Amino acid sequence: MAKVNFLVDKGGLMFLDIIAQTAYSETFPYLATALGFTSVLGTMGWRRWKQKNTYKPLESLPSPPKHWLLANIPQVLAAVKQKKLFWQFFVWSQQLGPMYVVWNGSNPVVILSKPKVIEDTIINGMKDGSLIRSTRSRQAWNDITSPIMIGETGAEWQWRRKAWNPEFSSSNLSKYVEIISQACEQVITTIKEAAPPKEIQVDPLFVELTMRVISCLVLGIPVDRNSTSQEGLPLDVAKVYDAMSVVGYRFVRQATGEKIWMKYLPTQNSRDYWNARRYLEEFLTPRVDLALQMREANQTDLLNVSPLFRESMLVKIAAKEPKYNRETLIAESVEFLIAGTDTTAHTLSFAVAELSLNPQVFQQARNIVDQVWQKFGGVNLETFKELTYIRAILKETLRLYTIASGSTSLEAHRDTVIEGQVIPRGTRISWSILAAGRDPEFYPHPEEFLPERWLDTSKETSSLPMINFGSGLHRCLGEHLSMLEGTMMLALLLRYFDWELVNGRSSVEELQQNLLIHPADKMPVRFRLRNLPS
Repeated sequence: MAKVNFLVDKGGLMFLDIIAQTAYSETFPYLATALGFTSVLGTMGWRRWKQKNTYKPLESLPSPPKHWLLANIPQVLAAVKQKKLFWQFFVWSQQLGPMYVVWNGSNPVVILSKPKVIEDTIINGMKDGSLIRSTRSRQAWNDITSPIMIGETGAEWQWRRKAWNPEFSSSNLSKYVEIISQACEQVITTIKEAAPPKEIQVDPLFVELTMRVISCLVLGIPVDRNSTSQEGLPLDVAKVYDAMSVVGYRFVRQATGEKIWMKYLPTQNSRDYWNARRYLEEFLTPRVDLALQMREANQTDLLNVSPLFRESMLVKIAAKEPKYNRETLIAESVEFLIAGTDTTAHTLSFAVAELSLNPQVFQQARNIVDQVWQKFGGVNLETFKELTYIRAILKETLRLYTIASGSTSLEAHRDTVIEGQVIPRGTRISWSILAAGRDPEFYPHPEEFLPERWLDTSKETSSLPMINFGSGLHRCLGEHLSMLEGTMMLALLLRYFDWELVNGRSSVEELQQNLLIHPADKMPVRFRLRNLPS
């Protein structure tokens, strides 16, 4: 005889009591399977019903056409595979308006595409506690290696931010101008030494520039590509960048639905991930261990340590923040390598392209650089206040190409309201920064490259949203560094070269997204050396 009790909730309420009056027979396994399958379906149905009622206020928002079971998951995953997720969100924004909802199964993600709404949502939502960093995006960030600042919230995020903030302040960065200048001059030399007609893919060139700068500041590795680093493995830009690209692409996949445990499956993606992670750890571990050794010994003048390493951010942070250990310092170093390389490099590539496509802007920028050269004899810390137009070019480039998303997605910690729309607790909130940057309400003639819009001091334009570096307390730490690098590099290029795009406008139209948006063709440019007076 058999008696089977089925309980349906944690309180132990009895849902069904079946008394089998007959002896066990061959039909019992099939009956058990059927009952189990029915139970699973019932649970799924109950959860879907509960979520449907929880998120009922969002039904009034437009959404893309949905699969009956998977909702918008197929479209999102296809866009990620094609490395076009940013473009899919942009297209939906054009079709559905400034606020719409994408359904990850029965879980909603509200997408915003009005720049001022995005800015206010981030600032006000995080200030009053109604919005927090979403669990999914935090898990995805932390799975790049292990917990990092951008993957934390609350007190954990605060002490990390407080530790690093002084290192990236505008006043502190002034002492790094010489390092940035040296890296930029190496780019100029590379272009000059290229065989005629000096056709060069500038995106990898700018990746090397920015990686050498951030590696020098954070890890104490010499900017000079011909110098050696005695504290660890030499910087192999190509290998480090490839590894960063792999873990970055994994973040995008996981943030859009891939499960963490899938990295343990015997797939090519998993093998690539573990190989990339292993290489980054091998590259960073000797330097991190040395910084920790210096902390424990309470000395910064070890004989086997170079002056550049002693002054690195890694050594300073290890010394003043005992909460950091080997694992978290390695993870934080990976975070800064990624954040300090791709963003500025790709922005420079698109800025070079737009200058080529807009001769009037090019000539105006060159005139300003030449005037600075005549007055100061070159580009240095004194000249930056004279180069506001060059910074405006970088801002306009970011508006059009929105290299990064502006901020990691948020999640409603409690029911809240955005633009009159009730957003239920648990709803994820993200954005199409590409659509936001092309909003004609805030940026007249949005498809035109107009740096002047950032210099107009009239009431209507003086408060243009600049959300590519995020907003509020979580605004990007590296904003000042990025603008400093970009301004100096563009000024030097304008001083020494004329140029044109090898592939024309297609270089700025054929874009892909790994972690960040980049030109698919690596932006080949044909340079011509200017005839300058000696």
